[in-house]
Amino acid sequence: MFDIRAYNRDAWNKQVDSGCVWSQPVDHGVIERAKKGDWKIVLTPLISVPNDWYPDFKGKNVLCLASGGGQQAPILAAAGGLVTSFDNSPQQLAQDYLVAQREGLSIEIIEGDMRDLSVLADGHFTLIFHPVSNIFVPDVLPVWKEAFRVLEPGGILLSGLVNPINYIFDIEKYDNEKILEVRHKIPYNDIDDLPGDVLEKFKLEGTPLEFSHTLEELIGGQIQAGFSINGFYEDKFENDLMSQYYPTFFATKAIKPL
Repeated sequence: MFDIRAYNRDAWNKQVDSGCVWSQPVDHGVIERAKKGDWKIVLTPLISVPNDWYPDFKGKNVLCLASGGGQQAPILAAAGGLVTSFDNSPQQLAQDYLVAQREGLSIEIIEGDMRDLSVLADGHFTLIFHPVSNIFVPDVLPVWKEAFRVLEPGGILLSGLVNPINYIFDIEKYDNEKILEVRHKIPYNDIDDLPGDVLEKFKLEGTPLEFSHTLEELIGGQIQAGFSINGFYEDKFENDLMSQYYPTFFATKAIKPL
């Protein structure tokens, strides 16, 4: 049976080695400014999370969920959070560790599956920061349930999400010919829906495999887990063909009721 967690762990390790934009550690100046209260981070490609979405997390426990790469976790730690970075990729976690060591920050590093946070205690965190990443697991509902469990009452879950419509298009024509041609139904996943030769090419290249999730799973799933959603915005890539026609990403702010 194909082990998607192991495959995507290795694929993301390769992304780090190749210099992926989401795996490039922030520099010293960014950390110094964060220590002074001047910082911004993203859940989606371009738009920074609004300042009023954050609870007061100074001196409190913060979970960066599937958020390795030397970017968000070190900034939140420099801003005063007691940060745990939980990610499936050892190399992504190593980027967080690199910045923490370089800047004298304390970040707890845990390798694991975002759908299983059993090593973390109930009600432990004030804030969970979960940028676009659940496209790399086939089932998103366990992510929401586990996030709800480990948050304290009144805690905040900030999530970056992919618009499911992105996955209806033929990826070959989109990548190679810059044509948006409808090919797939939603929900979509690379394993079942890519042409066999394209899937084999992805595997040979070590490309992370993705899974779309329905809006019912992405939004309704958070509500089903017990959250109240009280923040939402849309985003897109800067020079992306799909982004010329509609928002390709969105972000949500969810609260665990008191």
